[in-house]
Amino acid sequence: MIEDALEFDADKTIVTDVCVVGAGAAGISLTLELAARGVHVLLLESGGREAEERTQRLYEGSVADERMHSPPHRYRQRRFGGSTTIWGGRCVPFDEIDFEQRFYVEHSGWPLQRAELLPFYVRANQLCEAGEFEYRATAAFKRTLRPLIAGFESEHFTTDCLERFSSPTDFGARYARRLQESPYVRVLLHANLTAIRLGIGGTSVQSLLSRTFSQRVITVQASRFVLAMGAIEIARLLLSSRDTHLQGIGNQHDCVGRYYMCHIAGTVGTLIQNRAVDNVWHGYDVSDEGIFCRRRFALTSQTQRRLQLGNFIGRLHHPRITDPAHRSAVLSALQLAKGLISYEYGKRLHGEERLSAARWLGHVRNVIVGAGQVIAFGHHMLRDRFLAARKFPSIIVRSPAGRYSLDFHAEQEPLAASRVTLTEERDEFDTPRVMIDWHYSALDLKTVRESVRLFAQDIERCGIGRFEYDPESIESEMLRYGAYGGHHLGTTRMGSDVRTSVVDLNCRVHGVDNLYVAGGAVFPTSSQANPTLTIVALAVRLAEHLQAAALRERASVLA
Repeated sequence: MIEDALEFDADKTIVTDVCVVGAGAAGISLTLELAARGVHVLLLESGGREAEERTQRLYEGSVADERMHSPPHRYRQRRFGGSTTIWGGRCVPFDEIDFEQRFYVEHSGWPLQRAELLPFYVRANQLCEAGEFEYRATAAFKRTLRPLIAGFESEHFTTDCLERFSSPTDFGARYARRLQESPYVRVLLHANLTAIRLGIGGTSVQSLLSRTFSQRVITVQASRFVLAMGAIEIARLLLSSRDTHLQGIGNQHDCVGRYYMCHIAGTVGTLIQNRAVDNVWHGYDVSDEGIFCRRRFALTSQTQRRLQLGNFIGRLHHPRITDPAHRSAVLSALQLAKGLISYEYGKRLHGEERLSAARWLGHVRNVIVGAGQVIAFGHHMLRDRFLAARKFPSIIVRSPAGRYSLDFHAEQEPLAASRVTLTEERDEFDTPRVMIDWHYSALDLKTVRESVRLFAQDIERCGIGRFEYDPESIESEMLRYGAYGGHHLGTTRMGSDVRTSVVDLNCRVHGVDNLYVAGGAVFPTSSQANPTLTIVALAVRLAEHLQAAALRERASVLA
């Protein structure tokens, strides 16, 4: 059932097997999987079914450098469905190398291998509605696909790896009926977690306290509790829970909030071809099951190890939209309408420069000359993105000049200095707000510099043309977005060493026997991959663990 705590006429105490806090991708997936295993679950969600300004303001906080990180209330949605209500749907599993301890990547290494996560990835792919779990183009497609660039061959990059796209699935809307009808599930909206009450000795959670804007108090008692509110919010709640542990829950070694990662991303350079302009394919291939897929230039694990680089992928992208020399009416229309695009997506349109009068007139000229292209593009976006059940994933614009930039997405090295902390400012429920101090490393910069250099080298060696870029601009280009978007990771990282991690192999908080964390907060490293698919896979894995723990508990009672 799904209830609204704002409708309660009195305080309540709820007893259940497992209490999950946060109804996003991790929380909803975990709840569904537990319910399927016959476990009773209470799912608490701070927001309602729609976006609400008052609730969203609870996410507000500060950042150490506004150029390096977006405000904390951006890219996060405090509502039923969480940030899946605005995500782009890109699904990519982590690579095998991402789980390895690499001597050149500080604090790398997961306490599990990729093979252990594979069965859960298959189920995660189903929950994300991304089709078959096959992320190699040669295996996913029986037909021969057009090469990304005709004649491109490389020992440094593979073009056989895929990213698959969800609908994108809004987990709240998609799974609301299943949650509503399950006899094992109770969802409670507008329930804001404000306190974690530990038992004597501080080794277990006794109860959670949630409050509503109408001042109702909901006390939750359960055998196990799971925090699934996102990496920033989980760190905030653990750090502010100081009734028993003065430094915060799980923070005996000052690890909570540290090792905060996003991704390194940007757009750089210009591909100038020697051959016909139609030798480039930078769009989507549709699988037989109707899934939009896209190939990338992925740095091989052998190259990563040999050159001591982090993980990296690139995609061909339209040229910088601010320069009307691209002669694209569509790109010029996007530039002129940039102020009407949402914050989350407008920030990704490459080019923050202020337009001169000459450039503005150049864009207007492009739009007038290519008015038919703009109309056709508008019809395509309306039909295939805004009205379609499975949406066309992004803006793909062919360059009339045959020139393309390289859009890259790279791993960020985990750093202890990159962290989430608390401030003196408090929200409406008297919970301290956060300060985000995001840092990148010399390895992050080296990874992007070397990868772009190798790409340019391979383009020239293959006789395709040349890839022009300014090596000195790489750092500024990779920081154009700062910490990339909504990929908040690593604040309660998983590990076997309690001095450098917050949760163990099974996502249980060190020193607290019935408190767990689900989501990107537990990632020890970030990979090049978007995190949602791995977040859901770990949630499915956690459901199996919690069910097994409950069965062992029942067996010991019966014995």
